[in-house]
Amino acid sequence: MQVMRGWATRYAPWVGLVSILGNAQEALAGDYEGSPQVAEFVGEMTRDYGFAGEQLMGVFREAERKQSILDAISKPAERVKQWSEYRPMFITDARIARGVDFWRQHEAVLARAEQEYGVPAQVIVSIIGVETFFGRNTGNYRVIDALSTLGFDYPPRAEFFRKELREFLLLAREEQVDPLTLKGSYAGAMGLPQFMPSSFRAYAVDFDGDGHINIWTNPDDAIGSVASYFKQHGWVAGEPVVSRADVRGDQVDEGLTDGIEPTKTVGDLRALGWSSHDALRDDMPVTAFRLEGDNGPEYWMGLKNFYAITRYNRSVMYAMAVHQLSEQLVQARGVK
Repeated sequence: MQVMRGWATRYAPWVGLVSILGNAQEALAGDYEGSPQVAEFVGEMTRDYGFAGEQLMGVFREAERKQSILDAISKPAERVKQWSEYRPMFITDARIARGVDFWRQHEAVLARAEQEYGVPAQVIVSIIGVETFFGRNTGNYRVIDALSTLGFDYPPRAEFFRKELREFLLLAREEQVDPLTLKGSYAGAMGLPQFMPSSFRAYAVDFDGDGHINIWTNPDDAIGSVASYFKQHGWVAGEPVVSRADVRGDQVDEGLTDGIEPTKTVGDLRALGWSSHDALRDDMPVTAFRLEGDNGPEYWMGLKNFYAITRYNRSVMYAMAVHQLSEQLVQARGVK
């Protein structure tokens, strides 16, 4: 990779930041001033990606260690909710109504995304609805603070978050934005679709063609980016997502999948007492799972598009919430 000279001259948003720091005689020492870990990281970014070391150190002098982030990520996991508790968190009248409004406001862009990527408009809308309530809850932490805190002060996942920090600095440089201004969740997820920086650089798209990718305040780019993500994770246009199953016999639970990967086939499940409500080929791979619903156990077969949703968030209940919200949006839009 060619090492760039005069990085500050090329990327204007960084110039002002570094100049301010310099004029203040390197400002006050921040939480990461003098950190050997940060110095090593900056050295790697300078050597491998052509960043100017002193300018990058100026960014870290402004970064803040947030105890609230460490508390949030390390708190004991809450009791795993049953489907009967989880579903009402996301499938609400308010979220459906807001989703219908969002769909109407961005109908042309959603239609274009569906045409280009094969991902239904209602699925794109549902993802943005589940992730951030259509932009209402996108996170209030500066991404630089979140990723620095977790990359340098949270040893269990430091390697992962330092990788995301690297990706974040690269995307800020590529998009010519001040990295101190971008906000996200306590884990560094960003914008309407809550992309991590690595997902941003791999899948986000400039869907309105203005020369920049903005998933924070530009719904067009957010919509196109979600569609791009699903397309690249195996979404098949026109294919179903899940199929409800009837079960009988004492071998039913032997068919349940360990994890979320589709390791069973429809034929495997049929031999164990499962029968689908839909016509499915015996050789189709599926994720077989049971949910505890309001009226008792529900058995489901997740198909290829279901697995694509779980690539966004590795949770069967998350994928079902996205799918069922998308169905509710179609119904609500049809009657309003």
